Amino acid sequence: MRANAAKQKMLQGKPAFGYSLQLGSPLVAEALSSCGVDFILIDTQHGSFSPESTLLTLMALAHGTAVPMARVARNDYTLIGRLLDEGALGIVVPLVNTREEAQAVADACLLPPRGRRSYGWGRARVYGSDYPDRINDELFVAVQLETIQAVENAEAILSVPGIDGCWIGPADLALSLGIDPRRAAEDDRHARAIERVVEACRNTGKIAGFASYSPEDALRRAEQGFLFLTAGSDIGFMLGGATAGVRTLGLEAQAARGYGE
Repeated sequence: MRANAAKQKMLQGKPAFGYSLQLGSPLVAEALSSCGVDFILIDTQHGSFSPESTLLTLMALAHGTAVPMARVARNDYTLIGRLLDEGALGIVVPLVNTREEAQAVADACLLPPRGRRSYGWGRARVYGSDYPDRINDELFVAVQLETIQAVENAEAILSVPGIDGCWIGPADLALSLGIDPRRAAEDDRHARAIERVVEACRNTGKIAGFASYSPEDALRRAEQGFLFLTAGSDIGFMLGGATAGVRTLGLEAQAARGYGE
């Protein structure tokens, strides 16, 4: 069974940094799989992934050093099970607002007697014959806390056995507070909600996570106590590099005009 080095790092109190994939490209995943980041998160909620490209992406990540993880489209027993059966070693579930919803996540992720995951897997057999003996311990299970309701229920949610930690979605959290996500950094309500989640993680002994916008933002969040940190995405890095190139070439005005001419 492959050890989940990113989870072990977090359990030791050290931050694990990852990149998220949204482009739906196994080739991009393969290129990033050994870049040195701790984990790669396949985003099947907002990313352009089909069931086929998700499987191919997990295969592309197989020989890299980054731990393969995935964000499921929704809190659904079957969708979670498919990602696990195909080899994800981390699961992030969006929009978990109550303890009952968190319990459903744990049940879907863990094999009996700790959960209700169906006994059977496909591509995950590449991890070896001891997969069923070790997967419950190697798997990292995170719930997304991204509404004010989730913040208010954070301690109850995180106290569910089998939930390893959380991953704050700052944009949706801002929207639930009536804040424009582009102005969230200027609003104390947003900062206070985030701190409440960090405190809930401390009180329950669980891992705090954050969807950071950049490597610099991820480092700031690590200083705040977050350990499960995405530090950017494939499309973000591509556009960032392209935009920097446009500035270097002096083509800003042309870029502003777009392709209409």
